[in-house]
Amino acid sequence: MYGVVTRNEPETEWDEFDLSFYEVKDVAGRPSEPISGAINMVSCFGDNAAAGEDPDLVPVDSEGRPATRDRKYFDWSYICPTHEGYREGLLEIIADCAAANDDVRLDDVGFPREGYCHCDRCEAAFADSEFDDWEAWRASVITEFVAAASERIPGRTYLTLYPDPYPGHLYSRAGLDLDALTEYVDEFVVPLYDLDYGTTYWLESLVRGFRSALGGDYHLDGAEPETPLSVELYAVDVDVDKLIGAAEVADTYAKDVLFGYDAAQASAAIRRKDADERAGETYSPE
Repeated sequence: MYGVVTRNEPETEWDEFDLSFYEVKDVAGRPSEPISGAINMVSCFGDNAAAGEDPDLVPVDSEGRPATRDRKYFDWSYICPTHEGYREGLLEIIADCAAANDDVRLDDVGFPREGYCHCDRCEAAFADSEFDDWEAWRASVITEFVAAASERIPGRTYLTLYPDPYPGHLYSRAGLDLDALTEYVDEFVVPLYDLDYGTTYWLESLVRGFRSALGGDYHLDGAEPETPLSVELYAVDVDVDKLIGAAEVADTYAKDVLFGYDAAQASAAIRRKDADERAGETYSPE
């Protein structure tokens, strides 16, 4: 199936899309009301607005450096996953989304990257925990949050993954334990963004890597992952033919293909692809 990821409610109803994701809260912290006609999507621990208003929310490394968008390697500002007040607010937003539509997508879940977080709150929580290993403790924090979120979602729980399937990387980077998360997640979504898609061998490699990471077989005729995997492509200003090529590669290995943030371009690609497939059909007399 083909779907769209959008901030514009009317686009969720376009006929070309089999499913639609509507961004209720993005990394800017901009809120919108959940809608019933799409899968509502929440940026959990990416929030420029909240981080700007309250520095106590921001994760820091062992040297006290904050995970904010004005620093190298951070595209947006992060919120510490152990901040109880912020977590409770997130869970309320997720519950509101689930009240509008049974399915919900959790985006930007996890710690910002390796070395985070060493705020006083995290240091105390780790010291009081049952864990001797800091990375294992971090993973437990994220798994517990996803479990709490999924309890509030009566339908499918979608979870976005950072596009790095190499063994151990998601665990070390963000505290994402894929084996533990599969108990609470119904479908993973991996954004594989490019401004051109002039070549797609890297896209195929990454999707195949994620199939293996999720317990499936990267061969086309092999076992599917226990938890389904979908791919999100970037559609803004991408040439339609190249977008179609990328979609065909992703569709070979993924459950669904989603197009991000340019519904018109996504719609054009789907229509063109459908037209090309119909033109290629041959019919024999009965």
